[in-house]
Amino acid sequence: MKLQQLYSYARRAIDTWQMIDEGDKIAIGVSGGKDSLTMLYALKGLQRFYPKHFELEAITVDLGLGNFNMDPVKCLCDELDIHYTIVPTEIGPIIFDHRHEKNPCSLCAKMRKGALNNKALELNCNKIAYGHHRDDLVETMLMSLIYEGHFYAFPPVTRLERTGLTVIRPLLYMTEPDIIGFARKQNLPVAKSPCPANGHTRREYAKQLMHQINRENPGAIDKMFTAILKGNIPDWSPAIPSDRYGHPENS
Repeated sequence: MKLQQLYSYARRAIDTWQMIDEGDKIAIGVSGGKDSLTMLYALKGLQRFYPKHFELEAITVDLGLGNFNMDPVKCLCDELDIHYTIVPTEIGPIIFDHRHEKNPCSLCAKMRKGALNNKALELNCNKIAYGHHRDDLVETMLMSLIYEGHFYAFPPVTRLERTGLTVIRPLLYMTEPDIIGFARKQNLPVAKSPCPANGHTRREYAKQLMHQINRENPGAIDKMFTAILKGNIPDWSPAIPSDRYGHPENS
């Protein structure tokens, strides 16, 4: 996938759900994975020509598990002229060594988000961008159905009342294959996750199930994505219709 296609996908999501306002300072949560690195490119590219001016910060939360070299990511941020901060934590040892969590993902996510939010506020950011894409959205919906018994998926824009931060997800119209292709084409410095639970989670199960359903019923992922967009899910703001270039109609 080419850069212009990446910008088009991101612009469409940003315009559809009004993710960016004039003067925003956006913290990009950088895990070192392909999704967050792709988002670095997307937002940096849009920053050059988007009609609303905004600033960017890149933030990585280090779980304290060791074997986590982010030097190549720092070089990428330097190349893109995005200020980069690593937040050291002991989240990994707390979860795995002290608490011995059998299902660590929920607590880990909560602690990571807390550390990211605190640093974003310290850097005077008012928004945080996550690298969630279309497939993540469908996986979350499946997890909600299977494990919680209701139809739900995270919204494109989430207002965090306690902190005043707003979470945005500019890659929602992109598929995982789109992002894999872009990461390979740009030779992104993807860092392998040091988490011992990586690949053995409920989300991984939902991912495999999603792909199995799609193999047996071609186009099923697209249909599930459409069902989410039209599902009147609580916390979702209504989408603003956009033309094929991603610009809001009648604007």
